[in-house]
Amino acid sequence: MFILAVASAVFVLAGLVKGVIGLGLPTIAVGMLSLFVTPAQAASWMLVPSLLTNIWQVAAGPNLWPLTKRLGTMLAGIVIGTFAGSGIITGSFAGHAAVALGVVLIVYAGLALSSFRPKVPAAAEPWLSPVIGLATGIVSAGTGIFVMPSVPYLQALGFEKDDLVQALGITFLVATVALGLGLAREGTLQMDTAIFSTWMLLPALAGMWIGQVVRSRISAATFRTCFLVGLIILGAHLALKPLF
Repeated sequence: MFILAVASAVFVLAGLVKGVIGLGLPTIAVGMLSLFVTPAQAASWMLVPSLLTNIWQVAAGPNLWPLTKRLGTMLAGIVIGTFAGSGIITGSFAGHAAVALGVVLIVYAGLALSSFRPKVPAAAEPWLSPVIGLATGIVSAGTGIFVMPSVPYLQALGFEKDDLVQALGITFLVATVALGLGLAREGTLQMDTAIFSTWMLLPALAGMWIGQVVRSRISAATFRTCFLVGLIILGAHLALKPLF
């Protein structure tokens, strides 16, 4: 009952963050749940809420096919990288997964808080997209989250706001499916885990609804800053925990 209560609270918070700023559900869910269970278990519980909320995010945008075509090689790279790294989060290196997750959270939040805003030249996109995809897939396979380096890369492509939101949804949807298949292949994603993950959709949706209410009352920029600072603190705790 304790884990059910904790997981429900985490998914409410994760959904709230996604409702306010449009992303962050897998990052918050896996990061915070890894304080109580293994990253592999946390990633398994995150799958259904991430899958369905990203389907909604993808469907809400106007340019599904053009964006999917443009991101095709990156998406393929994510799938290949996830399967190439499949087993990292559950194998002999599983004990280091929480540390790696903490480092990824710190790097991601630190970049997002900085003034560093790279731009990807059009000529570089054909060869850089599959590289970013492969790297994202391997990081996803090892930590259970897929924001690095995909999110900074997508932001560097210069999309308009609506296209960026839909591009993030497409990327996260493909990454979620690939991670789920990888976890299933390793035996981590079983029927009882899938049922638990499905139940976590309810608090995640409740959190998203709360987040949409909150978004109309506070500055999204201020909330985003607080969210990123919180990720750094969480990441530091995960990364340094084995030292204490």
